[in-house]
Amino acid sequence: MEDTNSLIEQRKAKLAALRAKGIDPFQNKFTPDLGAGEARAKFESGTLAEHAKVSVAGRITAHRDMGKSMFIDVRDQSGRIQCYAQKNALGDDLFHTFTHLDLGDFVGVTGTLFRTKTNEPSIKLEAFTILAKSLRPPPAKWHGLEDTEIRYRQRYLDLMANSDVKDVMLKRSAIIHEIRNFFHERKYVEVETPTMQGIPGGAAAQPFKTFHNALGCDFYLRIALELYHKRLLVGGIDKLFEIGKNFRNEGLSRRHNPEFTMLEAYCAFGDYNTMMETVESLITTVAQKVLGTLKIETKDAEGKIVKTIDLTPNWKRAKYKDLIREKAGADWFEISPAARRQRAHDLGAEIGKEYEDFEVTGAVFEKLIEPTLIQPTFVTHLPKELVPLAKLSPDDPTTVEVFECCINGQEISPGYTEQNDPIAQRTTLEHQAGGEQQKLDEDFLVALEHGMPPAGGIGIGIDRLCMMLLGQESIRDVILFPQMKPK
Repeated sequence: MEDTNSLIEQRKAKLAALRAKGIDPFQNKFTPDLGAGEARAKFESGTLAEHAKVSVAGRITAHRDMGKSMFIDVRDQSGRIQCYAQKNALGDDLFHTFTHLDLGDFVGVTGTLFRTKTNEPSIKLEAFTILAKSLRPPPAKWHGLEDTEIRYRQRYLDLMANSDVKDVMLKRSAIIHEIRNFFHERKYVEVETPTMQGIPGGAAAQPFKTFHNALGCDFYLRIALELYHKRLLVGGIDKLFEIGKNFRNEGLSRRHNPEFTMLEAYCAFGDYNTMMETVESLITTVAQKVLGTLKIETKDAEGKIVKTIDLTPNWKRAKYKDLIREKAGADWFEISPAARRQRAHDLGAEIGKEYEDFEVTGAVFEKLIEPTLIQPTFVTHLPKELVPLAKLSPDDPTTVEVFECCINGQEISPGYTEQNDPIAQRTTLEHQAGGEQQKLDEDFLVALEHGMPPAGGIGIGIDRLCMMLLGQESIRDVILFPQMKPK
């Protein structure tokens, strides 16, 4: 097997030969009238008749030399089509130029549609233009990449080699498109809020820190969108949403990436029930429009279905405390904190020495209950300590009007009835800040004092939503360029 350096030199020699003939691939232009896959599909459906003339452009993904004739596959985003180059049709000089082509090169071709003896839709070439010379050979002879380090670090090779990967990324784009359509149809206003913030708020997370030279002060990449959205509710924008990047300087895992895409939406005069309906309608609408089904199948390496998620409406609702009692005992909330800690340990939940009592209960939920919630479930009425920006439940002031939508064993979306009492909000944020006044976002609290309407709000992790809808087990497989340590 030839090494890569040798193949690169051979390709450079072909480029030099082309330039010696007066052909510079990188200076050529070509305008296709159809996509490669589009031309094939129209020919197969009868929309284009045999002998119809077409022009397509794309990358060469297969090359078969038959002596006085050659076959290549040309692929673009729409798909691929086979092209047939015949010496008698092209002439000696143009056919000789054709021999300088390699896998990975970009070409524009013009010719007529026909079917080969094996009934393969093809283009019989009348002319072609070399549009870019690939100086490096494509990966794994187009059979895919197995080295995950290369796949994530050099995503362009992954997209070139793996059509399934490209399909996932294109569907991710379609999912985001349909999310926007959903909110626009419901008269929500799309907004943009600061990515750099003087005080990172809206969540409990470690931010990335930077310094603004002109202003002479520290800034932080945002960890959440929420507090600026509530300022907009105060200002009179009653229904709003944003799809944007959040950043958290924390660990990487199968479900976590330091830079991630978040949707947040707020509806004045709504509450957590309003937002549960919104989440359910949004996800089912997007699934139906992008995937054409509400049954999401996960398959193993052999293609066998190992799990099916049913998104059919009327999703299950269950109170947080009821789920804890089912798993950890009916008396869980009556026994002492020490007894809860011991029982959690006995059940197999990992409990840190510094955990507060509510965190012990949270560990039971996160480690032992949430992973079992494969089918869509709204877990409601969470402990008040977990969500300081939500309103207390009137029938149980130890909980808040909050839900976590869990699907496929992970949280997809939190939502709640937003706290709009400025005095109560200041009290909970001061408690969360542990008395450190500099951590309080005074501008946000001042905004609330001007009056915020009652409202419901949601957040949806776009990456996790895509993981669930597209049957992917790692967040890295739905992000084009996941974070990696530089070489």
